[in-house]
Amino acid sequence: MPNLDDQPRASLAELAGLFLKLGTIGFGGPAAHIAMQRDEVVGRRGWLTEQEFLDLLGATNFIPGPNSTEMAMHIGYRRAGWRGLLVAGVCFITPAALIVLALAWLYVRYGTTPTASSVLYGVKPVVVAIIAVAIYQLARTGSKGPLFVIVGLAVFALALAGVNELVLLAAGALLVAVVANRARLRRRRGSLAVLPLALSLPALLVQAGAADRVELPRLFWVFLKFGCVVFGSGYVLLAFLRGDLVDRLGWLTDQQLADAIAVGQVTPGPVFTTATFIGYLLAGLPGAALATIGIFGPSFVLVAAVNPLIARLRRSIWAGSLLDGVNIAAVGLMAAVTLALGRAALVDPVTVALAVGALVVLLRWKLNSAWLIAVGAAVGLVQLLA
Repeated sequence: MPNLDDQPRASLAELAGLFLKLGTIGFGGPAAHIAMQRDEVVGRRGWLTEQEFLDLLGATNFIPGPNSTEMAMHIGYRRAGWRGLLVAGVCFITPAALIVLALAWLYVRYGTTPTASSVLYGVKPVVVAIIAVAIYQLARTGSKGPLFVIVGLAVFALALAGVNELVLLAAGALLVAVVANRARLRRRRGSLAVLPLALSLPALLVQAGAADRVELPRLFWVFLKFGCVVFGSGYVLLAFLRGDLVDRLGWLTDQQLADAIAVGQVTPGPVFTTATFIGYLLAGLPGAALATIGIFGPSFVLVAAVNPLIARLRRSIWAGSLLDGVNIAAVGLMAAVTLALGRAALVDPVTVALAVGALVVLLRWKLNSAWLIAVGAAVGLVQLLA
């Protein structure tokens, strides 16, 4: 196998071209994005070996933020240093953010018209099914024994009772880590595994109470918090969006949140660009810009900080168990949010049939979710014309 250190480093133009393309055609969510990245940088270009790619993927799971976006940043950093990190990250995010911004503009102007409402009527049940399948798959991977099942169910119940999402994530991570490492607890007194929780602590200070109106600084800090504490895929973000923007701040309704999630699903690129849609909905172009910068900004810092430490993180037993706890707690949070979204989306026999049909198709044939969303939109339009 060739030594990658002997190969020419990728130019910034090469990185920009690759990640602009992936950000434009990357439908299907984080797993699909990462598969496409692997095909390009391992299979087609030989920039990384399989093991190096897997190490980068492990690092993205260790820190908060959008996984596929952070993978793009890691690849950019490995190939062209900090400039490569910036170019890869910005180019992967920008196409999706611009598409979502255009849809947000249309939604604000036409979202209450019969046509737009009918499209969303059909799309939202499909989105609920997509999230439910993601939860099922994550739960199968994350449940590694009775302890994990208990933690996931406890987080689900406590989330429904209104307990703060950050508290539940931290508690789940610590409980699993302590139980898994109780034999080592007295022998090891320090580990890099505390890094994710340490990075999340500043965000605990940004918790906001109810507000009558949207303030731009507060909007920015809320989304910055999301960028600092949300582990895993964009689906985990949904728990935080509902907890802060619907329940605590009252800036969005469940209906508007479901609409925002639907837009995030139907567009390519990172699901976190849902923040762009919500920011525009709440405060126009300034809100869209601040929400996007806030939610993606921490990833640039975290990737730059963690990339040089990947070899040590990979060997940390504590890091793995903390991450396992975060993952199963996140599944419980996602399940609680999906229940709330389902109540808003499944309003009659047609929407129930759409959700059930989408579930069957996704579990049986694993069809790209974009096609199912298109079908949902078509059903909504047919309902309008009927």
